[in-house]
Amino acid sequence: MAQKGAPRRHVLRGAAAGVAGLGVATGLGAAPAAAAQGRGHGQGHGRRRSVPHDKVSIQLYTLRAALGGQPGFDVVLQRLAQYGYENVELAGYYGRTAAQLRDFLQGLGIRATSSHDGISATPAALRSKLENAATLGQRYVVVPYLASASRTDWETWADQMNAEARQARRWGLRYGYHNHAHEFTTDLGGGLTPWEVLTERLDPRYVHLEVDLYWVYTGGVNLGVADPDRFVIDVIRRAPQEVRQFHVKDRDAATGDMADLGTGVVDFARIFRTHTVEEYIVENDTPDVTPLTSAAVGHLYLDHLEY
Repeated sequence: MAQKGAPRRHVLRGAAAGVAGLGVATGLGAAPAAAAQGRGHGQGHGRRRSVPHDKVSIQLYTLRAALGGQPGFDVVLQRLAQYGYENVELAGYYGRTAAQLRDFLQGLGIRATSSHDGISATPAALRSKLENAATLGQRYVVVPYLASASRTDWETWADQMNAEARQARRWGLRYGYHNHAHEFTTDLGGGLTPWEVLTERLDPRYVHLEVDLYWVYTGGVNLGVADPDRFVIDVIRRAPQEVRQFHVKDRDAATGDMADLGTGVVDFARIFRTHTVEEYIVENDTPDVTPLTSAAVGHLYLDHLEY
């Protein structure tokens, strides 16, 4: 799957458009999910495995252009349910309280299992963040982005995340960090990188990693490695922290931009064979066609990927 040509790209996009059309016009968008559940994920097909249906999620940032206010949010979440999504990773509450959002999602058969939340500025903000996550029934809270060329900043942030993660555990939550590419390429002095600081300093008893596969792959490309997929695998294997979540995001061969799943060059099957996670989270910051098409493509791809 390292190189996929135009025909496969057109097939996936065409299939997704069909799913999206069914979802909007007739409410039949759940059909692919039902078929996938009937296949028995992770079993059969000899020694081949597949992604369990109930471990597929989507980061709602992918859909930000379609979400708009509350009416847009409601329609988009209804479509996700039709496409077969049972889990989402939040990036805001869109005008609802945590309890109201939980009830709305439950009515669709969706659970907010994770969220992207920055490091809290005050103890009160931390308590509010963790209380809301617990109310929603989340398993994870994840810091989505940090950037600096200062080693001291990264050390301070790691210590803050350790402290927050200990508090999160008291609420029954797992606390994670989500990477981009710069953690692997920024020189903090003497060749030291933010990733080295984080993986050395984050307490593996409390902090896990949400590895964004596109950004690690891109970090490898930017470093000039010959085999970016192997770079991803090595990053996962060498981290002292547990890798509990993947952001599953593809990379366009020509532009290096993000791409809908299955239309790019990241060898997900190879990566998945080496490490199993608790969540496979679809994401595309720059959807190829429309945000909902990206969501449909992502679920369709993961439901049918065997490795």
